[in-house]
Amino acid sequence: MTTDTYTQTSMFDLWRQNHYLYKDKYTSHQTSYIENLLPEIAVQLNVYDIIDILQRRFGNDIIQRALDPSRGIESPVSYHQDSQWLKKSNMVGINVRTIGNFFNVVKYALTIPKSQDSIHLLPIWEPGVVGSLYGMTTFNINPEFYSQELATAIPSLDSVEKQLKFVVNILHAMGKSVGMDVIPHTDRFSEMVIAYPRFFEWVRRVGGRITSNSETIYREVEEIIWHYLVRNGTANGTPISYSKNTLFSPEIPILSDEQRLEIIFGHKNDFQGRLRRRIELMHELIYQGYETLPMTMAPPYRGLHINPEEFVIDENGNRWYTYEFDEPQAMSRVFGPLARYKFFHSKDDNANWVLDFENPNKYAWEYFCQKVYECQKTYNLDFMRGDMAHVQPRPDGVPAKPDEYYDPLMAVKHYVQKQGVKHFAFFAETFLVDPDFMGYGDENDHLEAIDADSTLGDLQSSVVGSAEFMQKFVKYNQLLRTRKFAPNFTVMTADKDDPRFDEFYRTANYLRLFVSLFLTDMPSYVGLGFETRNMHLERGKNEEYTKLYVFAIRDDNDRDKVTHGPFIWGKNHYQFHLFQQMHQLAENIWEEIKGRSVKWLLEPTEEQKLMVWTLQDNPKYVFVVNFDPYNGIDENLLREKTFNHPLNQIFTTGHYSQQHECRVYRLDD
Repeated sequence: MTTDTYTQTSMFDLWRQNHYLYKDKYTSHQTSYIENLLPEIAVQLNVYDIIDILQRRFGNDIIQRALDPSRGIESPVSYHQDSQWLKKSNMVGINVRTIGNFFNVVKYALTIPKSQDSIHLLPIWEPGVVGSLYGMTTFNINPEFYSQELATAIPSLDSVEKQLKFVVNILHAMGKSVGMDVIPHTDRFSEMVIAYPRFFEWVRRVGGRITSNSETIYREVEEIIWHYLVRNGTANGTPISYSKNTLFSPEIPILSDEQRLEIIFGHKNDFQGRLRRRIELMHELIYQGYETLPMTMAPPYRGLHINPEEFVIDENGNRWYTYEFDEPQAMSRVFGPLARYKFFHSKDDNANWVLDFENPNKYAWEYFCQKVYECQKTYNLDFMRGDMAHVQPRPDGVPAKPDEYYDPLMAVKHYVQKQGVKHFAFFAETFLVDPDFMGYGDENDHLEAIDADSTLGDLQSSVVGSAEFMQKFVKYNQLLRTRKFAPNFTVMTADKDDPRFDEFYRTANYLRLFVSLFLTDMPSYVGLGFETRNMHLERGKNEEYTKLYVFAIRDDNDRDKVTHGPFIWGKNHYQFHLFQQMHQLAENIWEEIKGRSVKWLLEPTEEQKLMVWTLQDNPKYVFVVNFDPYNGIDENLLREKTFNHPLNQIFTTGHYSQQHECRVYRLDD
């Protein structure tokens, strides 16, 4: 479709007029995705239409295997003997809440071509305070992601867990690897906190003053919970025929995790009953002056006090005070709703807020690793995105020889791999900043120490072509070729689809996507919604930003985060049309270029913003990207760097904008 045709025909009209042709091309394996299918249309397609498309594409046997919990669909990356595959993966991040349920992930995936081969699901657990996906309150799958539509069509898929298994199977059949978020923290009063007090740090306070932060406060907390059970009975009605220590001690493996949670909170499917018990126990603990220590980020990590003048009062009259650092540094943050696992015991009974890194809380490590592995095994997941992987709390920096208890995310990766899942990979959330900024020591050394395969980076946080952007990209290119981990060419994340960051996405979005696809030895990451994201020359409605669906805030007083109703897809269909052209190009040449190492013809520097490359062992194509926002492509320089070889241009973004032009040439004999 030409640009002139596009201006006369909307994407909606194009779909209505030709949808059967696009579906037929997909179901007959001519394309790896359904062309010109807007995500906004995709997630509204009827369940029976989707099932018909899947059956025509994959056949009935694959669909039946996807429905059979004893069989399932093998992952397309399961043949790998290690996790190196992630270093060249192009990933799409999906906040399931923006599209409503797990089944809609399949619908959305129909718009994703084979060149984007991995899907990262933002947290899938039951959320706690303000509905934050990152404030998990249990290891249960979030019931809000259940699809009644799917259950009506396929009655055997009558639980959110069964639906997630089916969805992962279908995504595997589509050729996508699938990953989950692994979160080394929980809601301040999660079920894990109450069921395992010794796995978390506690404080005793009187009003707005901490009176104790002793290592052993958990014993007092356990006593309060025990008395609550004796007074109110167990949640599942069973008699208390065991001691308090049997209930709480991980050293006495009489009760399973499932039994312990049912005793304290009730059956997993009794959501309201569990919530009621958890709130009652939370009130009991707060009333007696006990609460978990909130999670911190960045140096110095430790040393907190309560600001007695700053607090909020919840609907039950509880005061939630603001915690502050005694000696804050540039990036010091306290996350009031969250509590981090107590992975290490403290020195001197925590008198000076010093952790003893030679004394890990081994049972907490085992519990955390085991719970993540149970999820990986149940749903056959291929990788994890490690939340806050930049946390490195040792003041002396990264040790020369990190041991098995150096980092919990590293421990999870190794734990899963030791269970036989050799291909299980680790995508780290770090930002590649200066030493001692987000964590003690050199973040690059930390990434190697935790055995991360790739890392998010922070390219999405600067304007394309700016000095900051060029400095980051040049650095990432160097790290890619000198370090054991691979930085991502990150296009946009759910955390950056936020009104505060609109300026990053007003220009050169097509350049971001182009490089993410065709710089084939650097992994990439893009978030759902980027393909049609509005330019937002003025601030859009809150419902237009995926970041605000990480929360579930309905209070109109919180004007910057409150949302009413579903996510609103952007209407930037002209950008979507250009992206479709890029996807079609990638579709045509992907088998020739995927995973190949880059051979630079003109490598970018902070000052030199024209980038030209071909591919090792297959120099058939030449890719050109102009990061310079003020000057066009220097044709003489281009000819010089391609040795005056005849060039057949097969793609350009020049018809869309002369600024930040991207081109592809084929070398003709």
